[in-house]
Amino acid sequence: MAQEKTYIEDIERTLYDIKNVDKSKYKSQSGLTEDIIRDISARKNDPDWMLEFRLKSLEVYNQLSLPNWGPDLSELNMDEIVTYVQPDAKMTGSWDEVPEDIKDTFDRLGIPEAEQTSLAGVGAQYDSEVVYHSIQEDLVKQGVIYTDMETALHEHEEIVRDHFMKLVPPKDHKFAALHGAVWSGGSFVYVPEGVHVEIPLQSYFRLNAAGAGQFEHTLIIVEKNASLHFIEGCSAPKYNVTNLHAGCVELFVNDGARLRYSTIENWSRNMMNLNTKRAVVGKDGVIEWVSGSFGSHVSMLYPCSVLKGENAKCEFTGVTFASKGQNLDTGASVIHCAPHTSANISTRTISKAG
Repeated sequence: MAQEKTYIEDIERTLYDIKNVDKSKYKSQSGLTEDIIRDISARKNDPDWMLEFRLKSLEVYNQLSLPNWGPDLSELNMDEIVTYVQPDAKMTGSWDEVPEDIKDTFDRLGIPEAEQTSLAGVGAQYDSEVVYHSIQEDLVKQGVIYTDMETALHEHEEIVRDHFMKLVPPKDHKFAALHGAVWSGGSFVYVPEGVHVEIPLQSYFRLNAAGAGQFEHTLIIVEKNASLHFIEGCSAPKYNVTNLHAGCVELFVNDGARLRYSTIENWSRNMMNLNTKRAVVGKDGVIEWVSGSFGSHVSMLYPCSVLKGENAKCEFTGVTFASKGQNLDTGASVIHCAPHTSANISTRTISKAG
């Protein structure tokens, strides 16, 4: 008979602490300046309005102060953070075309296997750029769009422009402004009216470079009476310098639509995780959040749901595990803006050797 455990084990991190030799094609200078922003924008061939958006976000960033509440962020020195790291890989729809060292990392994390067995589409980001993206052909025929944000910006520019950072404006807080200035990578999903994506889509974000930041943008639009389950995973190896994650997630759940957004976060113990997630839900719509936070040195993570339409609903389930040396400030919020809206927030936190 197995002995009953009377203690809590640490999260096994061997899998996530894989380090690849840095073979980046390009790195921006550390710090945050107008020249760096212009360089990132030029490399991405941004339309003029996006460059202007980035520069205005930089202005807002310089005007705002660090939060005076929550975890201590004094260890974060933006002058030492590299905001853009371009891997030596082009985005492809074939794993065979992904460079061997990058592919090996995602193989060990189980991403290709999961795609074959249980996913309708996969996106894989390495440092600042998406290196792999795929979607099942039957979903494409139904009008579902699942691609990286840079492709969406050029091929679906008006949709992106109408939604980009509308839920999380740069003036929201200092790290939203930082994100608006240096965002790179991320996923774009559009589900047409009445279409039900029965098998989940998943994006995985891997930060390999030491002393760098990752600033992916996830934008999901689920039209009237449609449904989707989207899974997000993220990890990084541990270094003796600070890494930063300041991504942004914007979810538009229209009338009668349903979206489940699941996240498993396993950042390394040198990571500052300052992610912002927000959803707006229309009449009779449903947003479901499932969140697992197990990594990072410091986290400030509070997904917000704006219930804008009558009978809109929110369900949030979150688990956080923190051990010695971690300060994980997590939770959720709901804003009720219409009659007969409802929400249920269920969270559990486990603290060990703190």
